Amino acid sequence: MSKPRVAIFDFACCEGCQLQIVNLEEEILDLINLVDVVEWREAMSEQSSEYDIAVIEGSITRPEDETRLKTIRSRAKVVIALGACAAIGGVNKMKNNFDLEEVKQCVYGKDATMPHLNTAMTKAVGEVVPVDVCIPGCPIDRKEFGAVIRALLLDKKPPIPDYPVCVECKANENICRYEYNEICLGPIIRAGCGARCPTNKFRCFGCRGYVDNPNVQAAAEVMEKYGLTVEDLKQKMILFGSKQGYTL
Repeated sequence: MSKPRVAIFDFACCEGCQLQIVNLEEEILDLINLVDVVEWREAMSEQSSEYDIAVIEGSITRPEDETRLKTIRSRAKVVIALGACAAIGGVNKMKNNFDLEEVKQCVYGKDATMPHLNTAMTKAVGEVVPVDVCIPGCPIDRKEFGAVIRALLLDKKPPIPDYPVCVECKANENICRYEYNEICLGPIIRAGCGARCPTNKFRCFGCRGYVDNPNVQAAAEVMEKYGLTVEDLKQKMILFGSKQGYTL
């Protein structure tokens, strides 16, 4: 029986999530034994138009990128959005809060009119084509990536949590970051990272995106308890939640 063919593509991103795949070290050898990697620009020169699973990193920021993405989707049985940029638009989506012509002038100056800089509103992969699995995070958790791939190969539901980071934070017996006068997004952000940032003495800044049904009332109550406002919370949501936030 032939192994599933996997192709890895990148759009607007830093490619840090792909680097996390490389960082699997010995485990990547086990995964490669389970699949046939037919395209991955970061690691190989070969290309292919035939693949079963397309792993896509990066947000969609140009009209031509949408066209390319739709072609990839048409060839793949399964599409995986890899990391925050692909899954929710990532930091790149912050530009959607501004006039795009002003953004181009600010970033590129005299080169802003060059054709390849024809920027558009940033979109997550799922806003352009259907996505089968999202692996959130900036960068992704490499162990979660391995678990998702194995689940797909076994035709099982990928183990992506749908509960907030606060659950993992409490399991790690962390002192709440609000006690340190920090605005933490843990109450509304999807867990699965092991509460990595709060465990390392930093607030959650939302790179894994919102849980499916965030308890916004509880979040508002937390803000009130610590003498903060909902507007204070919304300001922190902008980094990874631009143009997709919930009404608090």
